[in-house]
Amino acid sequence: MTTVIGVRFRTAGKIYFFSPGNFDIKKGDHVIVETARGVEYGTVVGEPKQVEDDKVIKPLKDVLRIASPKDDEQELANKEKEREAFKICLEKIRKHELDMKLIDAEYTFDNNKVLFYFTADGRIDFRELVKDLAAVFRTRIELRQIGVRDETKIIGGYGICGRPLCCHSYLSDFVPVSIKMAKEQSLSLNPTKISGVCGRLMCCLKNEEDVYEELNRKLPGIGDIMAADDGLKGEVISTNVLRQTVKILVEENDEKEVHEYSVDSLKSIKKKQKHKNNNPKQDAELKELEQLERIEKKEGKSKLDDN
Repeated sequence: MTTVIGVRFRTAGKIYFFSPGNFDIKKGDHVIVETARGVEYGTVVGEPKQVEDDKVIKPLKDVLRIASPKDDEQELANKEKEREAFKICLEKIRKHELDMKLIDAEYTFDNNKVLFYFTADGRIDFRELVKDLAAVFRTRIELRQIGVRDETKIIGGYGICGRPLCCHSYLSDFVPVSIKMAKEQSLSLNPTKISGVCGRLMCCLKNEEDVYEELNRKLPGIGDIMAADDGLKGEVISTNVLRQTVKILVEENDEKEVHEYSVDSLKSIKKKQKHKNNNPKQDAELKELEQLERIEKKEGKSKLDDN
C-alpha cells in the first residue's frame, strides 16, 4: 500500500496523486509540487489515504512543500499576469488575422511557461504568433487547441436544469455519452433538448444510465402481448420505468380497458416485430445526434489536464 494525497490544479480539474512525504497535509491545504509542466501550485482535495500499489503510477513524486503566504501571493500575482497575457495574445491574434478563438491563458507557478488555450474549426498555422508572444513574454510559449467541451469547462455557465454546469463545478473527466443513453431513459431525441451548452450530448445522461439499463431489462416493449396473473391478456401500451409497472389494453366483457400491472405479475406471450421508422423528422434528428456522437469521439479526451 502507498500513502497518497489527491491534488487539483484547476476548478473541477483532474485529480493527481502525490506523496505527502513528511508533511502534515490536510484537505484544503495548498501545496507546491513538481509536474511534467514544471513547478505547480495545487489544492489538496482529500486527506492522505492508502491505495493499492498498482493504482499508482511510479515513481510517485513528493510534495515539495506546503504553500507559504509568499507562495499564495505569487499565485495571485500569476492570475493577474494571466489576465494581461490574455489581452496581449488577443491583440496578436488580430494582428496576424488568425481564425481562432482564444479561451484562456495560464502561467505555470514558476513562470517557466505560458499556455494559451484556443478553439478553431481546423488546423491553424500559429508559428509567427508564437514568435511574437515569445518576444513579449520572454519565456516558453505553448498554444493548445481544445474542443468545445473543454471551452465550456473553462468558461462555465448554467445548464437547462438551472444549476452550474457539471463540467465546471465538479466533473473531473468527460465521460463518453451516447444516444443509447437517451433512449434508455425514454428522453426526446430532439437534439436541442438533450444537448448541453457546448452543443454536445449532455454529460448528465450518464448519471443514471446504469440504473435505467437494469430497470429497462425487466420491462416489456410497447406493442408486446402479455398475460397477467388474473387471466387477462393484451397489448402493452405504456411502461413506467421507475415504478416498474406496465399498462395493458385488455378486452373484458366485449369492452377494451386499460389495466395497470406490476411487471413481476406478467408473462410474455408475443414480442412485437420491429418496423423501420418512417418519420422523416425523427430520422433527421437521429442523424444530427449521431453526428454529435461521432464528433465527440473524434475530439477524444480533454486537452486541459496534461501533468
